[in-house]
Amino acid sequence: MQKILVARPIFPDVIERLKQYFDVDWNQGEVMPADELTRRLADKDGALTAGDPVGAAALAAAPRLRVVSNMAVGYNNFDMAAFNASNVLGTNTPDVLNESTADFGWALMMAAARRLAESEHWLRAGKWQKWAYDGFLGSDLYGSTLGVVGMGRIGQALARRAKGFNMQVIYHNRSRVALEIEAELNAEYVSKQDLLRRADHVVLVLPYTKENHHTIGAAELALMKPSATLTNIARGGIVDDAALVEALRSKRIAAAGLDVFEGEPKLNPDLLTVPNIVLTPHIASATEATRRAMANLAADNLIAALGEGPRAGRPPNPINPDVIGKARS
Repeated sequence: MQKILVARPIFPDVIERLKQYFDVDWNQGEVMPADELTRRLADKDGALTAGDPVGAAALAAAPRLRVVSNMAVGYNNFDMAAFNASNVLGTNTPDVLNESTADFGWALMMAAARRLAESEHWLRAGKWQKWAYDGFLGSDLYGSTLGVVGMGRIGQALARRAKGFNMQVIYHNRSRVALEIEAELNAEYVSKQDLLRRADHVVLVLPYTKENHHTIGAAELALMKPSATLTNIARGGIVDDAALVEALRSKRIAAAGLDVFEGEPKLNPDLLTVPNIVLTPHIASATEATRRAMANLAADNLIAALGEGPRAGRPPNPINPDVIGKARS
């Protein structure tokens, strides 16, 4: 029986599914350090991860390893050059979390715009003594301009929600989307600089790559309206968190909402010192239905990639499909 590692706690019923096909080594505790992950991968044919870094050293130490299935859309935790060089397949779990993540992005954007976290903290501290006409004045979403950076499936889901708020939608993407999608979403393609200057609310939904590191830094924040908000539901590292702290502290922009951070789960401690920010612990996809769908899709990818189940040899979501069928190198 082939051996697999499940590197994180996941739903026990998904583990039972995997046990029908594999000898399962399941980590039910804390996130494994890199050396332990490498050690436990050494005799495995496959692995299921959830953001755990897998690089050249881990692949070299695991000669039997043929597939690593990531329970996430993003896969910047994989060294894909090393995966390709070793003929190890990587898979991910796109699409099943689009709507839940878009819902959460919308909630985070609204919370930042309407100062929900800031006002709740103030209320909990016992400071609410009277109503005031100028108490916690925020900004409207209805009739404003939404700027979406990264018009993939989640970005498009956000743009669809903007219709109900009568928002103008502008977007920037690595490449322009099809004209019929623009027409459906009533979205205008613009440069990043134009988007930052015009948008009342900027939402980031682009993948993390070396090229996208600090896509939003001090120079970009300086282009934004003082009344604008910034929401990041993409990946940590896309925003220069230190520059964002300074922009929020100086009121260069009005507010921000972050679900992801550089170096998470650690975060820049200065983020905790500015009141005009909403912080959440990477939970944009965190509904039970969506997380179950992600776990089961990750299992489907792993089962199929290792030649088991009804889709044997045809995993639903290969990242580097060119290695399928090639001998491990």
